[in-house]
Amino acid sequence: MIKKIYVPVDNSDYSDASIALAVEFAKKFGSQLVGSHVYAAKMHDVRFKQMEYTLPEEYQDEVELEKQRRIHDTLITMGLQLISDSYLEVMKQKCTEFDIPFEPKMPEGKHYIKLVEDIQESDYDLVIMGALGMGAVKDSLIGGVTERVVRRINTDTLVVRDLEPIQEHNGNILVGIDGSPESFSGLKTAIQLGQKLNKQVEAVGVYDPYLHYIVFNSVVNVLTERAARTFRFKEQEQLHEEVIDTGLAKIYQSHLEVARSIAKEEHDYALKITLLDGKAYEKILQYARKTDPWLLVLGRIGVHSEQDMDIGSTAENLLRLAPCNVLLSSQRYFPQIDVKAEEILVWTQEALDRMEKAPPLVRGIAKTAVHRFAIERGHSVITESVIDMAMEAIMPQRASEKLTRVAKEIAEQKVLESDAVQTYICGECGYAAHNQQPVQCPVCSSPPERFQMVDKGSLENIAVDEGGAAEEETFDGVRLQWSEQAKKALRTVPRGYMRRNVKARIEKSARSQKIGTITNAFATEIINDSMGEAAAVREDAPELRTLQAQTSDSQSAEVVPGFESPVQWTEEAIERLNLVPAGFMRNITQTRIEQRAQENNIEEVTLDFAARVIEDGRSLANEVLGQYYQQPDQE
Repeated sequence: MIKKIYVPVDNSDYSDASIALAVEFAKKFGSQLVGSHVYAAKMHDVRFKQMEYTLPEEYQDEVELEKQRRIHDTLITMGLQLISDSYLEVMKQKCTEFDIPFEPKMPEGKHYIKLVEDIQESDYDLVIMGALGMGAVKDSLIGGVTERVVRRINTDTLVVRDLEPIQEHNGNILVGIDGSPESFSGLKTAIQLGQKLNKQVEAVGVYDPYLHYIVFNSVVNVLTERAARTFRFKEQEQLHEEVIDTGLAKIYQSHLEVARSIAKEEHDYALKITLLDGKAYEKILQYARKTDPWLLVLGRIGVHSEQDMDIGSTAENLLRLAPCNVLLSSQRYFPQIDVKAEEILVWTQEALDRMEKAPPLVRGIAKTAVHRFAIERGHSVITESVIDMAMEAIMPQRASEKLTRVAKEIAEQKVLESDAVQTYICGECGYAAHNQQPVQCPVCSSPPERFQMVDKGSLENIAVDEGGAAEEETFDGVRLQWSEQAKKALRTVPRGYMRRNVKARIEKSARSQKIGTITNAFATEIINDSMGEAAAVREDAPELRTLQAQTSDSQSAEVVPGFESPVQWTEEAIERLNLVPAGFMRNITQTRIEQRAQENNIEEVTLDFAARVIEDGRSLANEVLGQYYQQPDQE
């Protein structure tokens, strides 16, 4: 229940929209409104004293200066108070019109500091404030005061970006669900708003099966042979394809199912749920641009965040870039199934020790999954065998055995080489089944008619019609066929990091779906999706949308990233440098190459020179790694 709403005002368009929205909420929920405008009289007083040396000579007398200071202080303070009172009077009149309880506040001081102090000391249920203020310009994303306030408070905050009246916007309410208590609390708030404001609520979850593949694909180019053997890329990638990715999909789908249960059991509301794959903030941003919601609700921090974190990275990115209003939920709500699990389930010491071996980032998710499995099956004690059963239920084909004997999964690759394999792909979530059409999707519960069958023969025939197919080898030795048209489509993506990223996503999707031939239609869908995500990061990125529409492989689409350097670089040398993972590793490699060039009086870095310096670096790394891998062939 929203009983008390706090609204900072500054007479900007976004402030006016915040007031209008707060009044609508107050009418629906019977809330009290508190309006606040901070004025900075002391700051003006300091500025006046700093400028006193510019006064005419007759005002430089001490007595006259004191007199001017008192006059200035009185006028400025009185003037700023009158301005604040005028701003708040607008809000007061709107509240009076609808008989809404209203309290004005006019603190003096630094804007964000006074707002934060007031919010922290008061019992507000919701803060509503504009995304931008009076200082907004064309490229502004979020105002400095708003950003500083959001980072420092733990009260639910609705940041207003849409200036249209709520009655004129038909968009729904979109809620991001990641399994965190903050996201479930946001869901409950969203449902309450949806029921009061007559707006549909939809929950969306996102899992990322591509990140590890892109990282592996990048790292393999710079690791020594000895280090590559230690990483065992082929076995690790197969483990992800057969076990981890599908397990992640099921876990995040289970979060959405819990959200749907909360909506049904606690609010009698039929919640629409959607599972997406990719990077969380990009996918939610893209989905928001596509569906045009009125409000996006997010947990202030996510399921992987520490409790003392101010704001999670996904929430921060979407707060800046989402094209709609954003509500950040700071309150926490634990679904009854998780509360019940904590109360009634007992863990054996062996099971606890087993859970401690899980990586910290996924330990919470894994524990929740085991809890839900145990309750559904009627267990009261969680043993190692219960964990095994839970993991097998989440991850297909006896995941627990695969986790300990990943090398045996090489035999699974033979399925790709079989002419008889048929793949059934779910049109809703992309889950792939093999050799038998499912009666229901195990991830999103879609019916069998949502599955589309593809087979190796039909794809090879399509590849022939598209100019033939050429075989390429992935970083871990798997061979995939690319049709000529698919390769042309890939060349429309800007050369460098973006093209490598998109190519890796195409390969990953094909491998996950047991598709050995990449056709133009298959590649184009992922290319358009990826380019759409890139363009969505900033609305003013027309060059990306133009590239997305191109179908030719003209050189004009191939852009070499620019960077500052004391020497000249050839295009081929820059391409080789870009094969090094971005960040610290690439920066130090560039610095080493440029230092070597200057030491040898070389004015232009060529591909051969860059490759020699990188190879010298590899040899050095090999010597260092040799200290740690005494018997690399006996693993």
